[in-house]
Amino acid sequence: MKILVLNGSPKKEKSDTMHLTRAFLQGMQDVSAQETEILHVIEKDIRYCTGCLGCMRNGGDCVHKDDMGEILEQIIAADVLLCSFPLYYYGMPAPLKALIDRTLPLSSLRMKKVGDHYEHEANRARAAQKYVMICGCGFPNRENNFEPAVAHFRRVFSGDSTVITVSETPMLNVPEAQMLTAPLLEMMRQAGREYAQTGAVSAETMQKLHVPMMPQEAYAQMVNGLNG
Repeated sequence: MKILVLNGSPKKEKSDTMHLTRAFLQGMQDVSAQETEILHVIEKDIRYCTGCLGCMRNGGDCVHKDDMGEILEQIIAADVLLCSFPLYYYGMPAPLKALIDRTLPLSSLRMKKVGDHYEHEANRARAAQKYVMICGCGFPNRENNFEPAVAHFRRVFSGDSTVITVSETPMLNVPEAQMLTAPLLEMMRQAGREYAQTGAVSAETMQKLHVPMMPQEAYAQMVNGLNG
């Protein structure tokens, strides 16, 4: 299976969320060999979409000549597109959003009705592709927090998608917190195993991933104490 990871964190390998993603990928590798490529979006030359829609009229050619042409080919070739990013103001970081905006060449101006809404028709033929979102945040709560990012992801990638959201993720970069973080990372590895085997993560594993590493109030007090 060919997996393309779009790491949206400006921190690249040091991203809190990438700890989760690496554990998930390792779980997939436990089941069978996977062809994995990690793309650190911040390293790429991706200019902002101007909304001219030229790419949708010209068979995919964008007015910008940057790294997006190559990235689009990588996206098309992937069996699984995994977006890994920290929550930034209830959404994805700007570099990743710029990349998502620039996937317009994969669609045409023609529209079709899908359920209760309209979507652009595909401009480039793609095999059945799966989508995974792994998102972490520094708040202790999941509710009233991840919903905008999840809704955006599911609308953009309306196919077969799996979403994993985890709170309190700054602790993943604190060696002293390993007693709390190790069980979470093992559970992420289990999620990866399940995904490799069935193409989904079980409800039981999801529920365990949603349990905070420490009580919300205690976590908030700790963070406030560290930040004066």
